Amino acid sequence: DKLTSMDGGQAIAKSLKGQGIEYVFGIVGIPVIELAIACQNEGIRYIGMRNEQAASYAASVIGYLTGRPGVCLSVPGPGLIHSLAGMANAQQNCWPLLMLSGSYDPDQSGLGAFQEFPQVEAVRLYSKYSARLETPESIPFHIEKAVRTSMFGRPGACYIDIPGYLINATFEEDKFKFLPKCPDPPVTMADPKEILRAVKLLASARKPLVIIGKGAAYADASEELNQFIAATHIPFLPTPMGKGVVPDTSPFCVAAARSKVLKEADVILLVGARLNWILHFGQPPRFNPDRKVIQVDICPEELGNAVPGAVMLNGHIKAVMNQLIGELNKMRFQGLSLESFFWRGLKAKVSDNTRSNKEMMKDRSVPMSFYTAYDIMLGHFPDDAIIINEGSSTMDIGRTVMPNTLPKHRLDAGTFATMGLGVGYAIAACLVSKNASSRVGGPFPKGRVISVQGDSAFGFSAMELETASRYNLPIIFIVLNNNGIYMGLTKKQVDSLLSGNADPTLVLPATYLGHEVRYDKMATAFKGVKSLFANSPASLDKAMKTALNYTSGPVLVNVIINPASQRKPQEYDWLTKSKL
Repeated sequence: DKLTSMDGGQAIAKSLKGQGIEYVFGIVGIPVIELAIACQNEGIRYIGMRNEQAASYAASVIGYLTGRPGVCLSVPGPGLIHSLAGMANAQQNCWPLLMLSGSYDPDQSGLGAFQEFPQVEAVRLYSKYSARLETPESIPFHIEKAVRTSMFGRPGACYIDIPGYLINATFEEDKFKFLPKCPDPPVTMADPKEILRAVKLLASARKPLVIIGKGAAYADASEELNQFIAATHIPFLPTPMGKGVVPDTSPFCVAAARSKVLKEADVILLVGARLNWILHFGQPPRFNPDRKVIQVDICPEELGNAVPGAVMLNGHIKAVMNQLIGELNKMRFQGLSLESFFWRGLKAKVSDNTRSNKEMMKDRSVPMSFYTAYDIMLGHFPDDAIIINEGSSTMDIGRTVMPNTLPKHRLDAGTFATMGLGVGYAIAACLVSKNASSRVGGPFPKGRVISVQGDSAFGFSAMELETASRYNLPIIFIVLNNNGIYMGLTKKQVDSLLSGNADPTLVLPATYLGHEVRYDKMATAFKGVKSLFANSPASLDKAMKTALNYTSGPVLVNVIINPASQRKPQEYDWLTKSKL
């Protein structure tokens, strides 16, 4: 019988498809053009981006939203280096990502080949697994291993280096031993004895607290955590991307009393969150010095990090929460009294802070403050909107005033505090939402994608607005434009600084980014983009109505914010103090 043939690019694409890969983001060039085409021929969606950094961010958040890695595809050398940002972001956030890059041919090694670079070695700091495809036979093996490794244990980034010749060379098809799709990660459970210890400790606590991290959202543990909170009446505090696992609108949510509850809690159930900078390392003065921590995490190395664990529950969060619920039911735990001194104090603090925010949000002066803009925008946001929130004040204020009621419906700078990822995230989230109804498994986030970014954050990847336009993605991009990083300048201040032919490189503040830049006019260059401008409460209200009604492509709303607007004074200084 005549043997059929297949080139290496087709074999890679077939292996990716067989492992459940749905999305590839990248910028093509020699030698990976044919690989992108082969992926499309296999039914894998390819999204051509304008910068590898944005492509890698988009691919990384696919892993968070779907549980299977997105793929970032790049050319060798500079293309891979630009992609390291997304690899590091995925690794720090513990999300599965598969990075594929073209590479030099073996017979050119050390000769100064086109874009030659020691890529496998370079990515090791940013990945769980990195390998070079040496032979056609190795293609299915390494693709399966990279996909599986990215998902199993603590998720993260993996890398495959692809010599250019391997993509286009033709081989007999029987050289390739294609492997079955690797299963979802095994569901592991905690030691039952430790579960019993955890429940007894929670039942004995006078001031217990549950902290919910984005790991709980990734583990699809929303149902279990809602059941646990409802049964125990224990107050909960979500981390920024843990918002929505249990709705922010729940009466048990104490996000508005964050500082108070952290200082007072005596027993903390930490679910899918790490005691890193976001949670002040679990240390005084932000935390009660006598607090005891019950930690639930998939990664055993994380247990006891920063603070010794009173009880350490290593396992899949969904399974461990079911264990805790089962043990509570056996104990017939009646739940924390809502009339306890602890709960009464928290309710009062929540009420005070909520009232303070509402007072600032009702201000209608011009130029608008961040709080004013959020108050108007929130009147239009759908309950199931997937919110991307990025920037300094834009994100800090947005986190406190924008409620989330569904898991995986808030995406922000995350563990790595990465700026510039918002547009890539929005493109990826829109694709997932758009195709959610046709996917098997889940749950997968659905809803209108709304990206709320500061002008600095938007500027990192503003050209990806063309990408959203090209693929006809109905994303609403809102730029809260305060003329700078943290704070901007008024036109009068700028004119004063530049008087007398002053050198702008010597007098303009490092945080200044230009006075009322018309990002909306830039957006008119792209076909199908609805461009809107708002510089008053009335014009913003009108713009939001128009934006929500437009579904034929992306919308950009340029919102002018008072350069002096800031978040309200905080009780504690920022971790790294600044003289500003």
